[in-house]
Amino acid sequence: MPNHDNSPIFPDSYVGDNSSEYDNSIWMERNQKKSTLVCLQYLYDEKLNALGKDDILNEKNYLIVDLGCGTGFSSEIIVENGHRVIGIEILKDMISKAKFKKDFLKRGRELELILADINHLPIRLASIDHMISVSAYNFITYGKKLPGDISKTTNNTASYLKEILKPNGRVVIEFYPKDEKELNSFISSFKDNGFDGFMVKKDFNQKSGQTFLLLKKQRKL
Repeated sequence: MPNHDNSPIFPDSYVGDNSSEYDNSIWMERNQKKSTLVCLQYLYDEKLNALGKDDILNEKNYLIVDLGCGTGFSSEIIVENGHRVIGIEILKDMISKAKFKKDFLKRGRELELILADINHLPIRLASIDHMISVSAYNFITYGKKLPGDISKTTNNTASYLKEILKPNGRVVIEFYPKDEKELNSFISSFKDNGFDGFMVKKDFNQKSGQTFLLLKKQRKL
């Protein structure tokens, strides 16, 4: 998640004392929760309904995977809005704080937290209704330098996410691509691996900065 002055360094900005600073930041909590609410609204977006084969989400109690849940700000909002949540986080220092918050949530039983890599989720195929990711998805390519390795990671991850979604599954990703090249890499990975969707930005011509991807699993004919 970008801060006021510069972009974070993964994983350094999220471990040790930095994880505590992140979790205690009122600014961070406010922005994470605000972005999560936007993601939930986009999940029901009319334009997304009309993509591919029309379908409209009617239920208010879905099983949603929170990809890169961090210290739990996003998972907390999703649970408060009536959904069951599986929060996925790769960093122990972050998820330990999410687990602490879980005990104080009014609907804490509706939240399961798993220490895992987004690229390798311990989740059954076709078992998840929808997915949301707030300010974390671009970290899946951490450590990858060669274009071929980056492409392989983004494509493999998109393909696997499709497999664990139910037939009407949707994905809303809020993230911060560093430039147009990285943005196009993520967009193409979903389009090439069984998703319909589109991008939402405040300034459509701006290729970096806050970006939302609204995606829907393609139905088999």
